[in-house]
Amino acid sequence: MFDLPRRNLKAQVSSIEWQTRVDLAACYRLVAHLGWDDLIYTHVSARIPETEYFLINAFGVAFDEVSASNLVKIDIDGNILDGGEFAINPAGFTIHSAIHQCRHDAGCVLHLHTKPTIAVASQQQGLLPLSQYSMFSLASLSYHEYEGLAVNPDEKQRLQQNLGNNNHLLLRNHGGLTLGATIGDAFMRMYDLNRACEIQLMLQASGQATVSIAQPIIDNIIAQAKIVHTGSTGGQKSWPAMMRKMYRLDPSFAE
Repeated sequence: MFDLPRRNLKAQVSSIEWQTRVDLAACYRLVAHLGWDDLIYTHVSARIPETEYFLINAFGVAFDEVSASNLVKIDIDGNILDGGEFAINPAGFTIHSAIHQCRHDAGCVLHLHTKPTIAVASQQQGLLPLSQYSMFSLASLSYHEYEGLAVNPDEKQRLQQNLGNNNHLLLRNHGGLTLGATIGDAFMRMYDLNRACEIQLMLQASGQATVSIAQPIIDNIIAQAKIVHTGSTGGQKSWPAMMRKMYRLDPSFAE
């Protein structure tokens, strides 16, 4: 009754799909390890390279149970292509499908309900330039107003318009979203965004006056972040270390 159905797809999919499955499963486990998960809710989606298909978590599977083989392959409309016994939360894919439809450069989209991102997204001023971590997010950040549960297809267009060409999105009263060309890039951006929000809340809770970063420095760091904190020195550099950590903690994600 409580056991997950088991299957092994390694011999049934292409090598590039399998590697994407392994990386995405590791990302889910890493989110759980960091305490960013929300029971069985929220999602991380990844496009299978050289295809128009996506991988996402099965509905009802906790993040620390996600494995390469129990991820579900879907199309852009959320139709299941090889879920086996597994299903997805159709409403949960609304946000992801909106982003993947308009941002073909997005190999991966993370949408999480972490407490720090919800709290800062719910503040009128949003993310403030109070730490170096905030600089990385402010370099490419926009906001989307809360419209209730993301089940209305009409909301997709507004999500797309609000995101624009940015890689970070704070959803008011809801949480955070990041995207990247790779799973590592999207994860690194969420790490920075979440930490920037944590630091902001800690500073505000201290009751002490804060020191904002001066605008000329902000402009310079934003320019630097676009070069230094992405690509080979961003997620692509840190992701192998995160994969090694996940293998040390529990290699079952790669099954």
